Amino acid sequence: MKYAVKTELFAAKAPLEWAVVANQQLYTAQIPIDQQGQVVAGGIEAQARQTLDNLQHTLAAAGVGMEALTQVLIYVTDRAYLPVFNQVYAEYLQPPYPNRAAMVVAGLAREEMLCEVVAYAWVPEERNQA
Repeated sequence: MKYAVKTELFAAKAPLEWAVVANQQLYTAQIPIDQQGQVVAGGIEAQARQTLDNLQHTLAAAGVGMEALTQVLIYVTDRAYLPVFNQVYAEYLQPPYPNRAAMVVAGLAREEMLCEVVAYAWVPEERNQA
């Protein structure tokens, strides 16, 4: 069974869900946008915080916390952003950390975006309800 997680994130016009759960696994991709759908200003630190806030909100909407994360894929548009992203990331997660990869990419869907996160989390069966 697959179902969408209902969040209070900006309702995208694109044909997507902010998160889907299937077989007790949550799949999500998060970007640095605010409640109005605007990419936040303030550089990589502000964008990393907004992206991780959106991730935290999405996990809470699914009934779990950041500790449920099993894998995180981080995309940044400049290698120099990784130390700053890592510093912010460390404020949001505790050991044992999820498996993680970081990639430097030429660009993201919106030109002003400096980062994006794809994440997977375990959702206990009792929370795995539509």
